[in-house]
Amino acid sequence: MTGIFQSTIPYDVQAQPRLPGIAPLDPAQWLLVDDAFEAQMAERARLLDARRDAVVAVTPEGRAAAAELFDVVLAWLHAHAPGYGVAGDTVRRPDGLRVPLDRDDPMGTLGHLVQEDLCVMDKQGDEHVLTAATVCFPASWRLADKIGKPLTGIHVPVPDYDDALARRVQRLFDGVQVGRPLWRFNALRYEDPALFQPCKPQAPHPVDRADLPYLRSERQCVLRLPETQACVFSIHTFVQHVG
Repeated sequence: MTGIFQSTIPYDVQAQPRLPGIAPLDPAQWLLVDDAFEAQMAERARLLDARRDAVVAVTPEGRAAAAELFDVVLAWLHAHAPGYGVAGDTVRRPDGLRVPLDRDDPMGTLGHLVQEDLCVMDKQGDEHVLTAATVCFPASWRLADKIGKPLTGIHVPVPDYDDALARRVQRLFDGVQVGRPLWRFNALRYEDPALFQPCKPQAPHPVDRADLPYLRSERQCVLRLPETQACVFSIHTFVQHVG
């Protein structure tokens, strides 16, 4: 079985704090480029071409925030990512590939630019709702089942996501400030190293056992967009063969 693997993970996966495990993040460290960049981006391109409906979704309510996120990512790359070349209507990635900038397709374009999956969360009523996303590397869930749903609906049926944790997570999204992002990580063992692992809600989720050969860890960041005030939940996926 083949996979796309990183040689290292830039944090100690054994040091998982109590949920939700959030810590402050230097804004300059938001997006990462690691040694699996070229291979992961090729897999993202394959999925965006062959499975577009499964990996990109934008609701009418999410269009303004998706457009703002597009500009925020480009500005961040220009300021903090010297491996990228932002010029005119294209961006040169660290692997040399040039990506055309399509403002009419912000989430699809971002899927070709960075390794992170990006989820836009807009406050609607008492909860943040997933209104736009590019998720090429889902870990046992499907974007189609989550788009348009609030945080509590998104996390069903996640173990340990009880009412108390749901309130803490909602307070976290309410409290994150512009220019002061937060981050956390998870780490689970998988039998399959595939990055694209969608799973229907009623299907049994993979069992996390210490003897399974692949470690999958998500570096998850939350930041607030300054204009729309939507939150962005970004996911950088690491996979290592450890068994």
